[in-house]
Amino acid sequence: MSTELTHYKEALNANELGFLIKKEGRERRQYVKVFTIFMVVSFVVPYVAAWYRVYDGAPNAFSYPKFFTAATVLLTISSFATYFSYRYNLRHLQHDIKYGTKTVSTNHVTRKVHVPYNDTYHFYIDSHIKLSIEVSANDYDFFSEGDEISIEYTTYSREYLGYF
Repeated sequence: MSTELTHYKEALNANELGFLIKKEGRERRQYVKVFTIFMVVSFVVPYVAAWYRVYDGAPNAFSYPKFFTAATVLLTISSFATYFSYRYNLRHLQHDIKYGTKTVSTNHVTRKVHVPYNDTYHFYIDSHIKLSIEVSANDYDFFSEGDEISIEYTTYSREYLGYF
């Protein structure tokens, strides 16, 4: 048995590309929604803080410079958080759609597990992408520990697509 693992790239088929396009659209809408909430919170928090200062009896509680400084700081933090989250997640998904490739990796089955609670079958594999994969009952019976199994995942976002 060889311990050398092989990796190669293939083109995504139409179903896989459609799945990625739908996922990218959902995630993009989610980023817009979260950033909109961050923008609203960035202006509401300084407003609430001003009312708190009024309640405490502070002079000049509704100060424009304090309000806009606090709103700017919160909006900047929110913008950076959203941008880096986008760079880390959504951008990789968009690269997968743009280049249309997936990576096929050959791995070894290290352990077989049947979960009787929900009647599912899993293989633990020696992959750096997935620790375990859910398999069919037929494949669970067919493969044994140490056998080679290939998994497919998107090249940039490392989204698991399937096995064979």
